[in-house]
Amino acid sequence: MTQVERDGSDFVVSATLLAQAFKVTEDRIRQAMRDGSLTSICEAGVDADAGRWRLTFRHAGRACRFTVDEAGTILSTSRFPVQARSSVTPD
Repeated sequence: MTQVERDGSDFVVSATLLAQAFKVTEDRIRQAMRDGSLTSICEAGVDADAGRWRLTFRHAGRACRFTVDEAGTILSTSRFPVQARSSVTPD
């Protein structure tokens, strides 16, 4: 598997790439995926950004974003701090 692959209309990102991005082991990435502490969102580009997608992953107060093309080629990568999401449910 390459680092990002296309699977129909979805993308599959390797645990190796995410482990490098978050500076943790691949085992920790897999565990975080299982326990829900690593989350992701995929956003399709529009207008001038059509044909590009933003794949954003959040874990332990950090985010990593990959901008990819239709084939899954990584065009850019960014990492930045984010606020931890609250686990409080509304009344």
